[in-house]
Amino acid sequence: MKRSSVIRRAVLVATAVALAAGCTAQASDTGKGTVSPAPTTAAPTASATGDDKPSSPATPSTGTPSASATTEPPKTKVIMDDGDETAQVRELQARLRQVGYFDRAPTGFFGTMTAGAVKAFQKKRELPQTGTVDETTWQKLIGMTREPTADELRPATTNKLDAPDPRCLTGRVLCISKESRTLAWMIDGKVVSSFDVRFGSENTPTREGEFKVEWKARDWTSTIYHTPMPYAMFFSRGQAVHYSADFAARGYNGASHGCVNVRDKGKLAVLFDQVKVGDKVVVHW
Repeated sequence: MKRSSVIRRAVLVATAVALAAGCTAQASDTGKGTVSPAPTTAAPTASATGDDKPSSPATPSTGTPSASATTEPPKTKVIMDDGDETAQVRELQARLRQVGYFDRAPTGFFGTMTAGAVKAFQKKRELPQTGTVDETTWQKLIGMTREPTADELRPATTNKLDAPDPRCLTGRVLCISKESRTLAWMIDGKVVSSFDVRFGSENTPTREGEFKVEWKARDWTSTIYHTPMPYAMFFSRGQAVHYSADFAARGYNGASHGCVNVRDKGKLAVLFDQVKVGDKVVVHW
């Protein structure tokens, strides 16, 4: 009897010690069944202010999104940006021109001028003034314009042709006007095609006078300035008519090193195949 009482007291003491120490039974992987853990009370945590007061109990979640998750509008994907050179950019420029925001012939190259036109359009329509074209801007522009015609996408020239120099009225001539900044390809006094062109700076001027096409190079890189000169038609000691990517991008904000720059590469490729060595070149005011 005494032994049973001693055993019961020992069991009660062991149980009390275990509870006081916070021990819980853990599930084991012995194959003898799983024992659920006994509930415990978490110790209070310090508040964000660094004192020893316990923090307020957490408010149960209601499943409602937080304010920060709903205040920022979703970002729209940019479909046209600086540096792009695509048929869609050419359409963008033609549509902007229809509503008075782009004052030159479409080139298909998205540069600083196109970005400025897009930004002005966005400002007028109270859209974010990013200077890039997202789906919202594009759909707004499409809704205000019509599909551009072939002539609108590739007009003869932005700059109006002036009266041709008398030397341009006979034969096959590249008639280049510094006054109107145009090149007219003429055969027997009739204009076959025309182009916007850019000339050299004051330090490297384009020479004026009557010349002949001395030689041609479809792919050429300047041996002096190491810049590409596609579809080059040389007419005066290294000066040539050729395509300029810089002119296409920056327009008249830049200048050549004396050559006659053209910014419509596709049209110039056609002209290059038509012009022959020996054809006349006239550069005039």
